Amino acid sequence: MNKYEIAEIKKIIQKEDHILTRIAGCYVDAEKEKRTTFSHPFFSLSEEETNRYLDILRKSMSGTLAKNLISMDFPLEEERKENGPAKRLQNMRSSKLEDEELLQFFYDDVIESYPNDSNYLILLVHGAYDVPVINTDGTKNDTSDEIYDFILCSLCPLKLTKPALYYNKIDNQIEDSPRDWVVQAPLNGFLYPAFNNRSTDIHSLLFYTKNASEEEIDFCKELLACDMPITYKEQKETFQTILEDSLGESCDTDTVKHIHVELNEMVEQNKENPEPLTLGVPEFTHLLSEAGVENEHIEKAKESFEEHVGSHKSLAATNIASLRKFEVTTPDVKIQVNPDRSDLVETKVIDGIPCIVIECNDTVEINGIRVANPGFHRDEEGSDTP
Repeated sequence: MNKYEIAEIKKIIQKEDHILTRIAGCYVDAEKEKRTTFSHPFFSLSEEETNRYLDILRKSMSGTLAKNLISMDFPLEEERKENGPAKRLQNMRSSKLEDEELLQFFYDDVIESYPNDSNYLILLVHGAYDVPVINTDGTKNDTSDEIYDFILCSLCPLKLTKPALYYNKIDNQIEDSPRDWVVQAPLNGFLYPAFNNRSTDIHSLLFYTKNASEEEIDFCKELLACDMPITYKEQKETFQTILEDSLGESCDTDTVKHIHVELNEMVEQNKENPEPLTLGVPEFTHLLSEAGVENEHIEKAKESFEEHVGSHKSLAATNIASLRKFEVTTPDVKIQVNPDRSDLVETKVIDGIPCIVIECNDTVEINGIRVANPGFHRDEEGSDTP
């Protein structure tokens, strides 16, 4: 699914559209026991409950593509299994979450495979979206060619409220507040089936992760029978390893700055594209070439990329780019620079000592205290001038 298709489904998950037909769930404790389950029509919820559930559901479709929202395909051999995860999801969708036995089987599967040792809520909703036709000018009309039937799952941790005092207005006194388990924002979830090309795709789903971890890779494989790509943290670490190993002594400040600038420009140029930018071997070698890396190092980097990532696989550009910061770190110092001003950072040898040099042609503050800049003098109004 691309970002426009995700935005379309996320937008329609609201009360006035009446597309959500049923809600079901299971509260699981830290001992992996079912504490309670529920299942009822979505419209039976109060307005307050509706709004709180909708907030959770929308968060299950939030974040960055290829980082928090990951499209996954079912392997063909898994789809052929009569009792496999793909078939079970199809049956749950077809039943519109009204088959209690199917729900209990699903809860059991989640409890067995979910890497969570604290209390959490398994939340499911079914929806039916009458997909409007898009005209050639981009506007929607009232006709529809398809009804998109889907289930959306959210896995939400529960957090015990902190001890506190409160005012009991009935007894007119201050008392100790009872502690309750409160449902938090989801850590994981999925939308099935995928809404690819604005149409039902039972061969795919959209997986949500707040913070991708190694454990979630096994969870996706066991519960959903889908192969999750390496996490965004691993992608970034892999990218860094490839550069360090292949560039060697050429992996200096200027080279890294140029790669940083080129990569961020590629991401910026792709911003309007509904599909996320990915770097396979051709795009990766082009990036290094544009950054001024010598051919012999590009060849080593290409071999390293094929070894660590694969010749036919790719890295998501937004997972390896540093869009919000340019950071220089030593064992004792950490310097963060506006990512658009990496040109202010240089390395120089001064009196035989390698130094990091930062151009400061503007106001400088240390611990919030404005200090005078060398080469500048402060005028009567308190401004630094050359």
